[in-house]
Amino acid sequence: MKLPVLYFTAFICAAAVTAGVLPLLRRTLGRFLTDTPGGLKQHACCVPMLGGCAIFAGTSASLVLIRFITNFPTGTLHSLRGILGAGTLIFLLGLLDDLRKPKGLPIYVRLLVQAAACALLVSYDVYVQVFACAWLNVAITFLWLLTLTNAFNLLDIADGLCVSQAVICALGLLLIALPGELWYVNFAAVALVGACLAFWPHNHAKQKIFLGDSGSTFLGFFIAAVSMGTQYTHNNPYGYAASLFIVAVPLLDTCFVSLARILQGKNPLKGSPDHLALRLKQDLHFSNLRILAAFAAAGVLGNLCAYALTYTAPVRTPGLVIISLLMGGMFVVWLLQKLPTYKH
Repeated sequence: MKLPVLYFTAFICAAAVTAGVLPLLRRTLGRFLTDTPGGLKQHACCVPMLGGCAIFAGTSASLVLIRFITNFPTGTLHSLRGILGAGTLIFLLGLLDDLRKPKGLPIYVRLLVQAAACALLVSYDVYVQVFACAWLNVAITFLWLLTLTNAFNLLDIADGLCVSQAVICALGLLLIALPGELWYVNFAAVALVGACLAFWPHNHAKQKIFLGDSGSTFLGFFIAAVSMGTQYTHNNPYGYAASLFIVAVPLLDTCFVSLARILQGKNPLKGSPDHLALRLKQDLHFSNLRILAAFAAAGVLGNLCAYALTYTAPVRTPGLVIISLLMGGMFVVWLLQKLPTYKH
């Protein structure tokens, strides 16, 4: 079977399974997995948190199907097992956290289990391979996985925001990885896009469904894991820096939330209304559609920059990354000053 047909099959399978299980999940688990209004929750009534279950089912089913109809190169199945195994642990942790809402699991429990998932992934040889020092690579891998897992969780504060960024990031990874032969990266990205696109309309419908922590953390971990398998470019030894641009929006949003909480003397790990999307809505009166469009435009721009970076001359790459980081930092500081809540 030709590769385009296989990619299409993976996409359709993920989308069909995700769309197909949502009605079943609503009937069976809808009353147990609900997000109750109150506090930071501004929705009018209880909303089922079934998106994570559906996306996990669609993505997993797609990759399992492709495994049985494709002869993967040596090592691909090993990597896929690691990603699915560790991703399953993250999903189950988020699901347990959703079941214990509104209180949820203690922060230290979530971090410990997330660290265990990181260790499981590393044991399958899926980790950052940039530096000569093995321990440094492992440490950066843990930092990368934990940061993005929780960054996507923080981003899940407005309808369609987290899932749209997951689609943009996965497409960015696919665009860069597709010319290569890292099959597990390509198929994993395609499967995730299919599952997310099938769920996305349900995040805006009248009978709305939320991602839940099981969905947002799974998306963050999955994208972080897949991003470590991409070679990015054979032309630029610093091409791996493109990964920072692919997930620039979740990272910038996390920086904003953390700084906003610290400036007010709050614990950056505890929930508060200091999310960029909420501040744009409450203080600058952005509509939900305008917020989604602004975040999506920023995500697309970041991924286009990532693609361009893979063709940039090596000597220019460090300077471009440093300049971009400075610009991103200044943008966050400007936003903190711009929004009325943080003016002194």
